[in-house]
Amino acid sequence: MSTEDTSPAAAITRWKFELSRRYQHILDKSTPHVGQRWLGCFVVAMVYVLRVYMVEGFYVVSYGLGIYILNLLIGFLSPQVDPEILDAEHGPSLPTSGSEEFRPFVRRLPEFKFWYSITKAFCIAFVMTFFSAFDVPVFWPILLFYWVVLFTLTMRRQIAHMIKYKYVPFSFGKQRYDGKRAESTSLSED
Repeated sequence: MSTEDTSPAAAITRWKFELSRRYQHILDKSTPHVGQRWLGCFVVAMVYVLRVYMVEGFYVVSYGLGIYILNLLIGFLSPQVDPEILDAEHGPSLPTSGSEEFRPFVRRLPEFKFWYSITKAFCIAFVMTFFSAFDVPVFWPILLFYWVVLFTLTMRRQIAHMIKYKYVPFSFGKQRYDGKRAESTSLSED
């Protein structure tokens, strides 16, 4: 056994690695539990809101958190490959057949990273509420009004983009065909 293995720095490195590995294991196990993860995020958000309400401050931190969440939401609603950029590079293309090949919607920011980033942001903002340096005195209704205007304009632009390029960022599960329409049309043809 060498002296490097018993040094305090090596012990700290091993401890950090083990902690990181356990944390990643917990995250990996939470991946399929979407509802429980978002419920936990909601609880963390409510704790933060309660903290800001109780101390009656940290509105700038809340505003920054709102802008960050809006940015994450845009990434969540946007496709990984933006059709607007494809049109600019290759020019508009005509459909080659009556039914184009189905391409599933792939997000720029996947749901798990979206959840993880929002939860982490709320935790960081919560910790920031314990330091008075981040409690900048502002008139909060102006920040709230500005954020609502920014949200409205951004969402309007995003929805217009979704309509123009005909994509829906949400899937409602696998489509099921029960065959009733096919039977009724085949009977009417005979």
